[in-house]
Amino acid sequence: MIVAGIGCRRGVDAADVVAAVDAALRSHDLDRAALSALATTTFKQDEAAIFAAARQLGLEVIVVEGADGENAQDTLTRSDISLAVAGSSSVSESAALAAAGKDARLLGPRLITGAVTCAIAVSGASA
Repeated sequence: MIVAGIGCRRGVDAADVVAAVDAALRSHDLDRAALSALATTTFKQDEAAIFAAARQLGLEVIVVEGADGENAQDTLTRSDISLAVAGSSSVSESAALAAAGKDARLLGPRLITGAVTCAIAVSGASA
């Protein structure tokens, strides 16, 4: 399973989310067809652009509760702003890890594209 975790500022456009996903995939030599899902935390579950981007990409959005918790030690980056506002050291990295499953690992640190962050996690046969 390959999951793109998404974090963003409030009010971004779906095009911004898609651009961040595409940039993160390119940075790992992957294409859209490799993705299984997008993921975010309950803190961002009302962000319409994430769901609109998922529809454009033909993917589901996995909303994970408390994504920082057990995955916090596995994130590669730490944002004090994200920690203060969302309760997660990296919304995109922790959401990707939580959604991809128990044996998930990040392919690299989150990529920041404008107001959107995207991290790619893999698990299972993809890992």
